[in-house]
Amino acid sequence: MALELHLPDLPEVPIGLGQVPAPAPRPPQPWHQRLRERVAIYLPLLLMGLLALASWWLVKSTPRVELPRAAEPPSSEPDYTMNRFVVERFDAQGRLTARIEGRQLRHYPDVDRIEVDDARVRVVGKGGRPTLAQARLAISNGDGSELQLLGDARIDGSDAQGRPVAFRGEFLHLYTRTERVKSHLPVLVSSGGSEFRAAGLDYDHLGGLLQLQGPIRALLQPQELQRRAPANAAASTPKDPR
Repeated sequence: MALELHLPDLPEVPIGLGQVPAPAPRPPQPWHQRLRERVAIYLPLLLMGLLALASWWLVKSTPRVELPRAAEPPSSEPDYTMNRFVVERFDAQGRLTARIEGRQLRHYPDVDRIEVDDARVRVVGKGGRPTLAQARLAISNGDGSELQLLGDARIDGSDAQGRPVAFRGEFLHLYTRTERVKSHLPVLVSSGGSEFRAAGLDYDHLGGLLQLQGPIRALLQPQELQRRAPANAAASTPKDPR
């Protein structure tokens, strides 16, 4: 069996050889139309830039949440100093309890310690009894309850009977509240004309007890001479010619 295929008639297309004629030039567009076309092309980029700038401004201007920070440890350097100073302390009734003066004072916040060069201290104890202390260097804790004296240290006070008592040494530790004096270094104790040299001491004024650590050397004065010593000293003092 034979098949027949019928094709439609195709239109005739002219074919020419040679150069293709150039398209006709477009008429010039007005400047405002050209501007609109430029704006339409670059407008998306401009909007993206504006959005990025607005996002950056919002991030910079938004307040940040402060996270809890660990407390910084106190510095080991002095947080304040004073030169050629005088410091006085008073109790709730306005009575003078302590007076500290010296060449320079330094406060260390990490250990709450005060150091004083060429210190002179006056502490008023119970009953108004004064105690005088001085040294080339004095170290006190924050509340002033302990005072360490280093270098040519001396403490002048009185015993339970009101007689003068003096302590001398290179190191003396004064407890102002409990009225005690301690030292682990050689000391000289003078009381009523008698002298005691020892390798250390523990003096409790409230308990009326003096403990000396050996070896001990003592120069004791008889009670009769002790009573006459102030009168003899006064009699031997020359009178003021004025």
